[in-house]
Amino acid sequence: MITYSLTLLRQIQVLDPVANTHSICDVLLDREKILKIDHHLNEDFSEVKIINGKDLIFAPGLMDLYSYSEEPGYETRETLDTLAASAIAGGFTRVGILPQTIPSVDNLTSLSYLQQRAKQISSVKLNFWGNLTKDAKGKQMAELQELAMNGVLGFTDNREIENLGMLWRLLEYLKPLGKPIALVPDCFSLRGDGVIREGFSSISCGLQVNPSITESTAVAAILEIVAATQTPVHLMRISTRRSVELIAWGKSRGIPITASTTWMHLLLDSRAIASYNSSLRLNPPLGNLEDRTVLIDAISQGIIDMVAVDHHAYTYEEKTVPFADAPTGTIGLQLALPLLWQELVETKKLSALQLWKVLSNIPCEYLGEPLSPIKAGSPLEFIIFDPKKSWEISPSNLYSLSHNTFWLGQKIKGKVIASFVK
Repeated sequence: MITYSLTLLRQIQVLDPVANTHSICDVLLDREKILKIDHHLNEDFSEVKIINGKDLIFAPGLMDLYSYSEEPGYETRETLDTLAASAIAGGFTRVGILPQTIPSVDNLTSLSYLQQRAKQISSVKLNFWGNLTKDAKGKQMAELQELAMNGVLGFTDNREIENLGMLWRLLEYLKPLGKPIALVPDCFSLRGDGVIREGFSSISCGLQVNPSITESTAVAAILEIVAATQTPVHLMRISTRRSVELIAWGKSRGIPITASTTWMHLLLDSRAIASYNSSLRLNPPLGNLEDRTVLIDAISQGIIDMVAVDHHAYTYEEKTVPFADAPTGTIGLQLALPLLWQELVETKKLSALQLWKVLSNIPCEYLGEPLSPIKAGSPLEFIIFDPKKSWEISPSNLYSLSHNTFWLGQKIKGKVIASFVK
């Protein structure tokens, strides 16, 4: 068996979201970096592994802004190792981990444990969000300064903050620390036990409504507080047309906000809930068709800055319950890129570069670790994606411990076929 130290990607599509270029090139790699890249490399490559790049994409690894690890606390759902395996199989070389673990990441001990575990995983860079508060009612601040000084990714409670006075104080306190702050625009008193957005689907499915004002009311309140404090804030899981309108208004007035939606809210809308598939039980719920259309347009216009996977694993037993009783969340790290590519790029709703930007360099730049343009000398953090390769989504083909996905048992097109990570 011959082991090659060099790899030549011959005439492959090179997507560079930083330089904003999409070209066909030859790319020569060793085990650490790009050695050469040009439209044609004509040297003798007799002792080099050659990959025919026809119809393949070579591009930077993706960055997921937020997902759940389930370790420590729920290792029967997912571990950091299986999450990393799912991520790299789906083209994600960096993942931001939410602080909903047991114990929570509201102190340095919890953060240090996770950072040590992450060092044992070489294929994917894992970074950890810390909690804003350390009690269930959100009345006591977490150890914010200590966490900030020791490498926390940023801060989020990953749930609604009903106490707006507390939010104001948090933003005032966090402003000089310079760390990302991510907020979930939600209002429990409006949401109640609702599981579907209002509209024709909610009537036909007979499910309790979670009205769209649950989100937009919270967005409006957050915008007012951010305008007053001038502390930059990221709005997570945007899912409605009205929220997009408010965010566009805020940005036009210089309010320092960014926003993300999830991959599921770009792919499906409330009509899919007629299947009562519990993997579609999400928070926020899938929007109506108009919401999904506006979200896609908002990405193309830069109103929505990023797309997150929000990967959330659950066991078969946890999800095999009536729709309204199911916990919220679905896996997605291995599935997001191929499904988004087919739904958005193949249909020309977004360009390949637009999709790659919201999944890679924009999240990296937001988190303070910007990508560099693709050039000779660039360290390896790249993937090869085959948008035409078909495969079946089955437990044997998924790297996650859990298989809670709407597409289980279906065939899809698009697969990451190689990863090059230093």
